[in-house]
Amino acid sequence: MQARDIMSSPVVTVTPDMTVKYAANLLAAHGFTALPVLDADGRLIGVVTEADLVRDRFPRDARYHPGEDTAPDKPSDPPSGTVGGVMTTPAVGMGAGTDVVDLVRVLLDDRIRSMPIVDGAHVVGVVTRRDLVRALARDDAVISADVRHQLSIYGGPRRWTVEVHDGAVEVVDAFDDETDRHVATVLAEAVPGVTAVRVTGTSPAG
Repeated sequence: MQARDIMSSPVVTVTPDMTVKYAANLLAAHGFTALPVLDADGRLIGVVTEADLVRDRFPRDARYHPGEDTAPDKPSDPPSGTVGGVMTTPAVGMGAGTDVVDLVRVLLDDRIRSMPIVDGAHVVGVVTRRDLVRALARDDAVISADVRHQLSIYGGPRRWTVEVHDGAVEVVDAFDDETDRHVATVLAEAVPGVTAVRVTGTSPAG
């Protein structure tokens, strides 16, 4: 699979001059964990996350009485009220053709929850951990129908037998052709929710 196969699009974005309050409302309303930040030309310049928004945002409860050994909080400047003042920059984006394996590796290694998908400097989608989990959760019957559709375009609707169990796809080709089996594997692997593919061949007589 590639990023374009599972990304969410169109993307909800913000600009640097928007308020933290407005960005927080967007995150809360949509259940997002981060928002791409675009400049006036629509180019990706940053990302604002839940952590960016809540950092140093809440005052300490006046009813709290620290122990004698606890140093009082030092006065600090109030946090910025705009997205531009709290966003993470520079932003990292990946292309729509990025292999999902590479995308997952970056999300996990960098401990981030979402990745903007870009065409040049312009955001065309976003992939979140939730998108990846949603792909894994796709029903086997839906996956099977999608695989059959892709294979029918390539070799006809009656050529292939498809079974799916927990995302693992078993394909039987009515003809024993090594090249076609390779193509069938590639097509099936591109279907969201597919975790493994095995293609075997058999003669028309069975």
